[in-house]
This record gives sequence, structure tokens and C-alpha cells, in this order.
Amino acid sequence: MTDLSKYRNIGIFAHVDAGKTTSTERILKLTGKIHKMGDTHDGESTTDFMEQEAERGITIQSAATTCFWNDHRLNIIDTPGHVDFTIEVYRSLKVLDGGIGVFCGSGGVEPQSETNWRYADESKVSRLIFVNKLDRMGADFYKVCDQVQNVLGATPLVMTLPIGIEDDFSGVVDVLSQKAYVWDDSGLPENYEIQDVPADMADKAAEYREMLIETALEQDEDLMMAYLEEGEEPSLEDIKRCIRKGTRDLAFFPTYCGSAYKNKGIQLVLDAVVDYLPSPTEVDPQPLTDSETGEPTGEVATVSASEPLKALAFKIMDDRFGALTFIRIYSGKMKKGDTVLNSATGKTERIGRMVEMHADERNEIDSAQAGDIIAVVGMKNVQTGHTLCDPKHECTLEPMIFPEPVISIAVKPKDKGGSEKMGIAIGKMVAEDPSFQVETDEDSGETILKGMGELHLDIKVDILKRTYGVELEVGAPQVAYRETITQPVEDSYTHKKQSGGSGQFAKIDYRIKPGEPNSGFKFSSSVVGGNVPKEFWPAVEKGFEGMMENGVLAGFPTLDVEVELFDGGFHAVDSSAIAYEIAAKGAFRQSMPKAGAQLLEPIMKVDVFTPEDHVGDVIGDLNRRRGMIKDQQAGTTGVRIKGDVPLSEMFGYIGSLRTMTSGRGQFSMEFSHYSACPANVAETVIAEVKERNAKK
Repeated sequence: MTDLSKYRNIGIFAHVDAGKTTSTERILKLTGKIHKMGDTHDGESTTDFMEQEAERGITIQSAATTCFWNDHRLNIIDTPGHVDFTIEVYRSLKVLDGGIGVFCGSGGVEPQSETNWRYADESKVSRLIFVNKLDRMGADFYKVCDQVQNVLGATPLVMTLPIGIEDDFSGVVDVLSQKAYVWDDSGLPENYEIQDVPADMADKAAEYREMLIETALEQDEDLMMAYLEEGEEPSLEDIKRCIRKGTRDLAFFPTYCGSAYKNKGIQLVLDAVVDYLPSPTEVDPQPLTDSETGEPTGEVATVSASEPLKALAFKIMDDRFGALTFIRIYSGKMKKGDTVLNSATGKTERIGRMVEMHADERNEIDSAQAGDIIAVVGMKNVQTGHTLCDPKHECTLEPMIFPEPVISIAVKPKDKGGSEKMGIAIGKMVAEDPSFQVETDEDSGETILKGMGELHLDIKVDILKRTYGVELEVGAPQVAYRETITQPVEDSYTHKKQSGGSGQFAKIDYRIKPGEPNSGFKFSSSVVGGNVPKEFWPAVEKGFEGMMENGVLAGFPTLDVEVELFDGGFHAVDSSAIAYEIAAKGAFRQSMPKAGAQLLEPIMKVDVFTPEDHVGDVIGDLNRRRGMIKDQQAGTTGVRIKGDVPLSEMFGYIGSLRTMTSGRGQFSMEFSHYSACPANVAETVIAEVKERNAKK
């Protein structure tokens, strides 16, 4: 039996370019997992093993690895920072017990840091903060701590202070022990000395120590009273216990500083992972849900090896050895040769090869237990979010919810033989990434790829070309518009068909009105006296709901509509469920244009970083793109501009931004909400759709 208190399942997450992958490399080197450190600068890091990752210097898919520190086992997941791959962060957080949020010492709390932080809050994941890159121009540890407080609304518990800054950054002061860790210039992580706190920092270090103890002791009233009333300082064990409790309860976040690239400050972060982040048994157990309704049952998956098996498949990856299913085991044990039940499909699967992952390398194992994160080779019908359990004790773990794609492109293979190859490749890619969706346009036969942004789809096309050898012709990006209505309508529709033998008859009187934003489709019936028999109401609802997929303006899905059936008529012989369903479909086509049908467009939350001298150009350009500027924040190295901009106006924006800012601007965007299209834009979109349909 493995001691679960010695396990730490952690993730490393942050904004693009804050240094997550470099931090992971340093951790692996320090723990003896790798002997030569790779760098994202050279395209040689361990966890960025895809060609696309090495070239672009970004992380695209989360990578898992295992290492040991102070006889504790650390299962680490390095996640992407780019907003288009947020799904990877979200699903990784779902299976982790703790995390390290990495912030850039000069960039501070950036847009994607906010999104990831929000996801981590929703998943109730305890975190440490590591302020990285303190050797960079414009780095300011104290400013980043302020931003954590003001932008994220979180309490940083400062555990280390930087000695020197930018080029003079040489080490850190451990606030709790009041010792200085100073590294030499060799760049080797083990070359450091423990010294007394530099004289010019003594007052500051003492002040921060007092703040640390006061914040930590809020977790224990007795210790707090003894400290305040009698000035009795608690023991180091007691302080650490309080920090551990507060970290677990998300009351505060122990905050460290350093430079991963220069190998300074990482040891203290690893010690903190062991000291303050929870083991699998210390976090709230995962709730179980009803497999039909998705509602919580009130039961939980207790983290214990002696319970029946409960595990969640959180990621599927296809590589040169076949399909890999990443699994977090919450309860019980899993052994090679076991038969497990997939509660989502109702089918059983046999566990073949089990492996422990180290980025794209693997070590074969024979068994795993509660608390482990492992991968199983060759599972057939398991998808992301499926629960694997003991066939005698069926259960469903809380599933994952994935965002809807907002952008699509049409692709077709350049040669005839590519079609089958493309079909197989896309099947594998959809299994790997639930935010990537594919459909076939029935009229034109084109394949439509849908994703979270231009970069997301760009990478997918690149993978199809390089990994699977499918050359593609790619169409212009298309925006996922929606339709809705703006005014209520009361109407009547009769479906009558007589063609020898039994006929069809259904009459419905109904009201259609706009629903609340994000309410989807709602149906109600207030028919009295049996004019439309109760058994036909579901058919009427089915008819209306079925039509919501294709709106009357341009065939886009319709949002936020309420339908009330209040009267109608029926025929004792000729009325049937199918007749009422057909009547409802006809009623939808008849009444939606009368209800002020309107086109909606996706609005993106855009966050642009620009040097100060280009602020005017950037704002002017966003205004021309129909953007609404919401906020401006000046920083040491430039200005962040936040606003809402329609997605249709943002294609190719990175090129324009780089031109305007001499290559120094950056931006990120994520879907915010749907909003009414201006009339001139709506007319153009509808005309384009009609023209496309005419060509088909």
C-alpha cells in the first residue's frame, strides 16, 4: 500500500510566456528526473514534445510527468497558457488537488492568468503562487502581489522576498526562517548558500514575517489569542500547520519568487508543494451524479484504495503507440487485466497496458490505486469525461462541461485519396480535444472544422498536414452566428392532409415570445378542456424544438425562445403525434418572421497589451472594428486595453496589431456573449449565406 499522504497531484498554469514550461523543466532537473535541461527558447523542453509546440515555443496540450522530492511523489501536469487551449487547463484542474500559478515578474497578472485563476476557483483547487522572471527588465515582485490582490481578489501570503531585482537578482529571503538563499552565477540550481538576511532588508523581512504569522494564525483561534494577548510566538510546526489549512481552504495563497530560467528559487517552491499543498485524501472528494439527469446524488468518491473503483478519463491522446487514455483514480485500485465498466456507455472494457507518463515517454506498470494519475493504452470507447468504475458498483463522477466553438473553417483534401485518411485523422483529433468539433455540410459535402479561435484551428490544420500527411484546401473562417426573436406573436396553424384512407389533422393555437438571455428553448402548455389532448403536447414541443436548429433568417441555430400552446383542435380519427409535430414545424416557419427575427453575433472579450506610444492607434483600430473599450490599465512596460469586439471583426488581428506596434503588441480573446447584429452587418451575412446556398 502506498502512503497517500506522500502524494501531490499538481498542475502548473499561467498566461502565455510567464514561464510555466521552463519552471517544469527546472523542477524535473532538481528532482533528478532529467539530467539535461531543455529550453523552450531552443524548442527542446521535455513537456513540449509536439513539433508545433517546439516551433512556436508555446504549450498546446497538457503533458503529465511524475517525479519525487523529499520522499514525496509529485504528479505534475504542465498546461497551455494560450486562451485557445483553455480546455486543456480546465480539464487538468478537474483532476488535480493543487496547483502552482506562475506569474511573470514584469507582465504581472495577465488575461489568461485571470481565466485560469477563475477555473481553479470553480474547481476549488489549492494553489501556490510563483512570481517568475524577476531577472527581467521591469520586474516588480511587490507590484505583482498587489495585482493578485486587486485583479484576482486573492490574498497572497508572501513567503519569500527577492534579493536585488532585474540584472542584480541573486536570491531570495525565506520570510519564515529569516534566512537568505543566494545563488552564484554558474546557473546551477544546487550552487547556493544559506546566509543571514542582507542588512538593508532586515526590517522588511521582519515586517513581512509578522504579517505572515498574523495571516496564518487566523486559521487557529487559540494560537491567535495567545499570540495577540501574550505575545507568545507559536512553534514553526504550528505556523506551517496553519498555512497548510489556509492554503487548503483557499483563504490565502503562499507566494514565492525567483527566476526559473536562471535556476533561482525553485527549491523553496518544491518544499512548499510538499509542506502546504494537499494530498489526495485532504481535498473534498469528487461528487457522484445521477447518470440520467446529471444532478448530484449526495454521494462522493472517497479517496481510498479499499473502496470500489471510481476513476475519471480526463484526456485522450493519440501517439505513435496508439490511443492513450489519461485517468485519475479517485477510489479503489486498477490492475492490468481488470474488467471495468464505462458508466457513460454501459459497456465494459478490459484494462490492457497501463503506463506512468513522463511527457511522451512511458514506464509500464501493473497496478495503480486511488490518488494516481496514469494512462491506459488502447481503450476503445472511452471519451473525455467518462467514468470508469467497478462493474458491481456502477456510478458516475461529476462530468466536465466544455465551451461551445465560436469559429469554423471549411476544409477539403487536395486529392481524392486524402478523404479517407482525413476522416480517420479527424476522428482521432475530436476524441483528443472536446472543444474541437467537426461536421459535414450535407449540401456541399464540405467538412467544417469548429474551434475556439484562429490559432486553435491553425494548429489543427497543421497537425492534419504534418502528423497525418493530409494536404488540405482551407476556406475562409466562418463566424458561428445565432438567431433570436424580438417581439411576441400569437398565432394559429392547422395541418390537414387527406389522401385516401386515414388522414392527418392537427390544429394548434400558440404564443411565441423572446426568452431571457441564455435561457435556450422553453415550452409550456395551458390548454384546458382537451382541445389538444395531453398525449400530443410532447409532439408539439418536439416539433418546435427540432426547428430551433435552423433559424428562418439564414439557417443559424435559434436562441432564447418561449412557446406556449394555449388552444387548438383535434380529430378523433385523423389526429396523431406525427400530425402535431408537423403542425409545430409549420407554425415555426410561419410565425418566426412575424416575431421580429434577428441575427446575433458572438462578442469576444479582448485584452490587448501595447507599448504606451501606440495606445491611440490601437484604440482607434478597435473602434473601427466596432469594439467597445471597457478599461485601460497602465503598467511599467505598456498599457492593457480591455474591450468587447465582435468576432467577425477580429480575423487577422494579430498581423494588424504587430504592424501598429512594431511587433511589440500582444492580445488574447475569449468568447463573452451573443449580441444583436447591426442591420447592415446582418443584411451582408444573410446575403452571403443565400449566395453560398445558391451555389450548392
